[in-house]
Amino acid sequence: MRTFPIGVLLESFRCDWHEALKKAAELGLSGVQVYATRGEFAPEVMTKEKRRAFLDEVKSYGLTISALCGDLGKGFGNSELNPGLVEQSKRIVELAKDLETDIVTTHIGVVPEDPAHPRYAVMQAACRDLAEFADSMQAHFAVETGPERAVTLKNFLDSLGSKGVSVNLDPANFVMVTGDDPVQAVYTLKDYIVHTHAKDGRKLLDRDPEIIYHMIEDVIQEGQAFEELPLGRGSVDFGEYLKALEDIGYTGYLTIEREVGENPAADIALAADYLRSFF
Repeated sequence: MRTFPIGVLLESFRCDWHEALKKAAELGLSGVQVYATRGEFAPEVMTKEKRRAFLDEVKSYGLTISALCGDLGKGFGNSELNPGLVEQSKRIVELAKDLETDIVTTHIGVVPEDPAHPRYAVMQAACRDLAEFADSMQAHFAVETGPERAVTLKNFLDSLGSKGVSVNLDPANFVMVTGDDPVQAVYTLKDYIVHTHAKDGRKLLDRDPEIIYHMIEDVIQEGQAFEELPLGRGSVDFGEYLKALEDIGYTGYLTIEREVGENPAADIALAADYLRSFF
């Protein structure tokens, strides 16, 4: 099997970023993904000098930046909010290019199954704007999978007429939320995948993705809908998943994301070893 570069979402270490870079290098990882929507990595905070200094420190460890996370937490389903969110997203792409990556991952909201749904056209308009800007910068906004089935997302992306908005494939989100098969999703979305997250989990009960992703407010649901688990302990068949990525000619990152757990550094180390066991 092809050897894929392995990275990590820097914030998954849950420590100071200087220390996180050191930990990533010690684990023999190739790259890091960085949140760029808040705090000291927000575009308005990252001066030219800070951008250069951060990139230099990343490189000093032999690492590259696989992508930025540009998720603003609201999606693009609100026509009143979208102009401001789109402009913020564009600034994150500019930051990404300065940090020598072409990819900004983001959640765009929940794409409705029915293209006639009023929110569909609102999301299309925003994403076409984003795609046009990304194309002009030779970059990609990569939609994180999970809120909708792979075929629904593919049809939506096809309607944009551009690869400026592409896919960050997160296999765990599929199994935890929609119950979609992440292996088949690779083949369905093959023309758009530019980045992936290495994450695992399982669904505990069926729940409307619009509730999980906060598209429907003030809805109380009892019981935990899903749980994120260390790689290899959830419902993702990583052997078949990685084979599918190889089949479609994917050569990008497997970026480890660990959002829960008491010892994230240990979980990240186990995840890296687990992924390498397939190469």
